[in-house]
Amino acid sequence: MKPSAILKIKKLGFPGETQDPFLFCVHHLDFYPEGDGKLGPKTSLAERNIGNDFVIKDGWRMYHGETVPGFPAHPHRGFETITFVLQGIIDHADSNGAAGRYGNGDVQWMTAGSGLQHSEMFPLLKENEKNTTELFQIWLNLPAKSKFVKPAFKMLWEDSIPKIKLKDKNQKNIEIELAAGKYKNYSAPDPAPDSWAANPENEVNIWQIKFEENAIWEIPVASGKVNRSLYFFEGENIEVESNLIAVNQVLELNAGMEISIKNGNKPARLLLLQGKPIGEPVEQYGPFVMNNMAEIQEAFADYQKTRFGGWPWQRSDMVHGNKTGRFAKFSDGTEINKD
Repeated sequence: MKPSAILKIKKLGFPGETQDPFLFCVHHLDFYPEGDGKLGPKTSLAERNIGNDFVIKDGWRMYHGETVPGFPAHPHRGFETITFVLQGIIDHADSNGAAGRYGNGDVQWMTAGSGLQHSEMFPLLKENEKNTTELFQIWLNLPAKSKFVKPAFKMLWEDSIPKIKLKDKNQKNIEIELAAGKYKNYSAPDPAPDSWAANPENEVNIWQIKFEENAIWEIPVASGKVNRSLYFFEGENIEVESNLIAVNQVLELNAGMEISIKNGNKPARLLLLQGKPIGEPVEQYGPFVMNNMAEIQEAFADYQKTRFGGWPWQRSDMVHGNKTGRFAKFSDGTEINKD
């Protein structure tokens, strides 16, 4: 009997389980109401656990925000955050003095390295219509040799990210959006330079895959030495090796085997995370990811002493105003304006 390419099937949680070299993957989908003119929601915040609002109420959450939803200033060390924004806008600020506004298909690739504070706020810019915000936040580990690299971020703007449109044998549509990695002759923009993903031998792929109803697509074979997870986050069901998989499941797959996915009767979206494992001990405590507990304790001590450069902004939940377009301002003073 031919062995199955499906290694495990698990329920998709919040966050979803990941495999080395990934640490964390969470799908945020919030149907925010109209904005109040101050970038917060035009509605009462009563009966919410302000400062720690993670329970969906009326279709949305404030997270750690008090007036604007999102994540005010907090530290990281030893890994990378990849923020893949499918809908909505994110405001970034950090302890290096860098800042940005991005979204609607953009990806921010941030290397925390030796230590950085940053904020990630979800400004509700539209005052006369809903402000739906949807994103994946993915944490990618750094190997021991790179855990103390200089912190930085890189913007992968929406218009630089390949969107590969395919048709199956029945002329059904499939689209593959490459935030990282390669598909056939297409390549994603380069990630941050110190990333595990920067070496093509590590076969790191981050893809969003969209299926028309009843479309069929075959995942290409990788080296077999990589971990591969497939997150089925929107749709009804898919068929994989005669298994009918309901939505909100995660499949761990043998990347060295051919595998075909047949979508059901509703359009579907999936996220693929793939990469060669780093294969080192992982000690994670809150916002720090190191190789052992002594390094975690060192990270807390360093943060208490230095605040990783302090916070140069007037508010911990830094937002960039009502009229600002998408932009990125880097710590060296370089600035890119997209809108």
